[in-house]
Amino acid sequence: MKFSVIATLSILPLLSSAHCIAQRVRVNGQDNGELVGIRSPNSNNPIQNVNDGNFACNSGYRTPVSSKVINVKAGDRVGVMWGHVIGGAQFANDADNPIAKSHKGPTIFYLAKVDNAATAQPNGLKWFKVAEDGLDGSGQWGVDRMIANNGWVDFTMPSCVAPGQYLLRAEIIALHSASKQGQAQFYMGCAQINISSSGSKTGNTVSFPGAYSASDPGILVNIYDSKGQPTGGGMQYKIPGPQVLQC
Repeated sequence: MKFSVIATLSILPLLSSAHCIAQRVRVNGQDNGELVGIRSPNSNNPIQNVNDGNFACNSGYRTPVSSKVINVKAGDRVGVMWGHVIGGAQFANDADNPIAKSHKGPTIFYLAKVDNAATAQPNGLKWFKVAEDGLDGSGQWGVDRMIANNGWVDFTMPSCVAPGQYLLRAEIIALHSASKQGQAQFYMGCAQINISSSGSKTGNTVSFPGAYSASDPGILVNIYDSKGQPTGGGMQYKIPGPQVLQC
């Protein structure tokens, strides 16, 4: 009986969490399948320290890690799907799938050029931003649109991106507790892609960790208005990191 109680208590954090995990990639609506071409972590827990050594692509990848490198052409629509747990819902009518509605914040995509996307290590790479979706004028967040799209976040691969193999970093920043330093929640996963393009640009690059500060205005922020609604409090929200690549 003692063992049963301990075992039950040990799974409570997972059962009660409202977290999420990146797990699928699609190109022009064609889903490559669960855990194919993407490095998904073993846990759906966020990283909260912007200086964490695993901030680039998360840690503890599910094994075996997929060796698939997904072909993408400049101009294609590329998407990553988020879910509460691998497979999506943790149980029937899971209100926290793909993520709890309270977890407002932006969705972001970065690229890092590599020689071999299937084997590249994420630390020490140079990343540039290719898409972002934050707070719009109606008070809706990128995460709201992700939830409405059944966990998918899609963007158009810029036409000017240089050809070659890349890690694609998909990120969500949940800001429901971000009024206190260190309480923003970062979720990320990295897909392995090969881009065909006649372009030549790789944008203004940053490092992970290093690109974000715990005191950045898009990370240390109160997103609630005077009525307690998560609409940015009448202030324009500034997504952290560099500008999106412009072609």
